[in-house]
Amino acid sequence: MNTRVVAVPHKGILGSFDDSKDPLGRLEHWHIHRDARDAVAALEPAAEYLRTKDTPVAFPTETVYGLGADATRSASVKGIYSAKGRPSDNPLIVHVCDLDMLRTLLGSRGQDAIPARYQSLVKKFWPGPLTILLPNPDPSPLAPEVTAGLDSFGVRMPSSPLALTLIKLAGVPLAAPSANASTKPSPTTAQHVKDDLNGRIEMILDGGSCQVGVESTVVDGLCDPPVVLRPGGVGIDELRSCPGWEHVVKAYKDQSEEGKAAPRAPGMKYKHYSPRARVVLYESSYENGRAGIVEADAEAVAATANGGTHAVNGTARKTVGVIRTKRWKPAAGLRCSKLRLDARRIGHSQQSGQHDEMPYDVCAGELQNEQGETVGQVFDIGLGQETRGIAQGLFSALRELDRWGADVIFVDGIDDELDIAAAVMNRLRKAASETRA
Repeated sequence: MNTRVVAVPHKGILGSFDDSKDPLGRLEHWHIHRDARDAVAALEPAAEYLRTKDTPVAFPTETVYGLGADATRSASVKGIYSAKGRPSDNPLIVHVCDLDMLRTLLGSRGQDAIPARYQSLVKKFWPGPLTILLPNPDPSPLAPEVTAGLDSFGVRMPSSPLALTLIKLAGVPLAAPSANASTKPSPTTAQHVKDDLNGRIEMILDGGSCQVGVESTVVDGLCDPPVVLRPGGVGIDELRSCPGWEHVVKAYKDQSEEGKAAPRAPGMKYKHYSPRARVVLYESSYENGRAGIVEADAEAVAATANGGTHAVNGTARKTVGVIRTKRWKPAAGLRCSKLRLDARRIGHSQQSGQHDEMPYDVCAGELQNEQGETVGQVFDIGLGQETRGIAQGLFSALRELDRWGADVIFVDGIDDELDIAAAVMNRLRKAASETRA
């Protein structure tokens, strides 16, 4: 199968919601603007493909790239599971472009599409990175593979104008998990999708890098008290600011729960977000790691460099990745010389022909042992001090270091009590091979 990457103009105004003072009323219809002709011309073939074919299409949202298929056709939805290698008991999130489309799913024409419990959330966070669980009607227009046998389904309205316009043009709700191979870090650029799914799908819509960088928050308001099933782009503190959600609680774990019952939401049961490299996570509570990688880890890396998997001038070398956040300085305590901005990475971004807009730079240097001998290489990524910037760059950083062949990646964790930091640390804990706490 030949996988095509289709660049979609996404900088202009593609559409808008209804002009209404009612926060729910404004979400009734998504209108595509007449001056969005170039984007529509690029999206129309994909929309037709989604209506008629059974192979999914990758497309950008504000969170991560999604792998979309017509949520009402079983053959189409099965294509998602096949392309990703996704377990069949892992439910999918349905994406709609407006409340009118959601009413069609619920069979609630002329009635409130949003149950009272959710209305305060939807008014504040839709369109955006929030998924709500709703009862699946009987009979349901959704393909049974979407819900994986559950009596509820997750739905969200993305804020990406490109995603909304694609769904509107397709005229069908899209089931869309992240567009990566199962267990791998979620993709935030079209290149990430191609790295994983080249030859498995026919079309990737390139709309630039994603702004949020982690998946949507999934909440269940059908129970009391309401719960967060997956942390994401909306923090639990933000949820608690909404009427009826003051006492929302966590119902997820930061480790995979394989062997347990079928998950109520994506991201709960199976191993996720893992690069090929061994990931060593330094929790923010680990006092010995406040200044950087502890001496024992640094010495172990240098001492075992000759057992590395990458050859340079005929000699085996160790490749070490560092992802810095709020505490560590460049190289994070490793013995490293000649650390500088890596020109090859800049060239990769410029030559890809895609809208790769990474929120960080990669520095490269030489890894040295105690005797001052060069025994490998270090790639250092600084995600910055801002939590949302860290979230935006996290998956991309893990993938970038994988691309450079890292044997081990050291990550500086952050406090995760509130906001999107909970999602960052949830993903890192699931990705980690080892944790320093």
